[in-house]
Amino acid sequence: MYDKISAWLDSVFDRSIPEGVVSVCFNLYEDGDGSWSLEVVGCSSFDSEDPDWACDEVTDFETRDEPFTWTEEAIWEKVLSDITKILYQYIQEGKASGYLNSLDGVAVGFADGDLNILVEKE
Repeated sequence: MYDKISAWLDSVFDRSIPEGVVSVCFNLYEDGDGSWSLEVVGCSSFDSEDPDWACDEVTDFETRDEPFTWTEEAIWEKVLSDITKILYQYIQEGKASGYLNSLDGVAVGFADGDLNILVEKE
C-alpha cells in the first residue's frame, strides 16, 4: 500500500502550496463497511501540546474532494498504526520529504482523535 499512498501524496504536493502553511495534518476517516479515507490539510500553526492547531486550516490540497480511499477489514487502531508507519516512511524517502521535513510540524490522526506527531521542529 506504500506505493499507492506515495503516488497519491506525490500528486497532492505537486499542487501549489498556499502561503501561510507551516504544518500538515493527515486526517483519517472511518467511512463504514471496512472503508477508510485519508485527506491532507495544511495549517497556519503548530503546537504539539495543543492538537487544535490542526483546525487552523489554510488548505485541504483538494484532498477533501479527492481523498485517498481503500477497503480493509481492520480496527481503527491498526489502521492508524499502519498509516502512521507508511507516512513516516514517506516523510523519510518520498518525493515531498524535503518539504514535509521543513515544516514546523506534521501529524496524523483520526479527525476527532489524538494526533501522532511525525515531524516537529525543535
